[in-house]
Amino acid sequence: MRKVHGIPGAARSGGFTLMELLVVVVIIGLLVALVAPRYFQQIGKSERTAAANQIDALRKAIDSYRLDVGRFPRQEDGLQALVVRPEGEARWQGPYLQRGVPMDPWGNPYVYRVPGAFGDYEVLSLGRDGKPGGEGEDADIGGDG
Repeated sequence: MRKVHGIPGAARSGGFTLMELLVVVVIIGLLVALVAPRYFQQIGKSERTAAANQIDALRKAIDSYRLDVGRFPRQEDGLQALVVRPEGEARWQGPYLQRGVPMDPWGNPYVYRVPGAFGDYEVLSLGRDGKPGGEGEDADIGGDG
């Protein structure tokens, strides 16, 4: 019979020691500390890319609306004019968007202005914070029409 740590009849069970577990936890913690910031930075970048792509699709729908109706959607009709026929629009051939007007990746509505600051109209997302201006992920996306 083997003797382990002075206890007769006790055999080593083959488990991990507390020190081995602590080393593994520290290594995992270091890996998370190095990888997590890059991961979340990529998520922010992908949300901004998704917003830019949605704005591009909205602009194409607005341009199609203009070709059919002869003008851009009115400010008071907003982007809903791309989905639901505005009252009195006989030349409307929509809907111009298949799934309705999307929210931006942060759950905020897109801003539509006629006339725009840089053109006939503008479509923009106010970024993560949902407020005009900002920097980084909070910066506005789009704007010129």
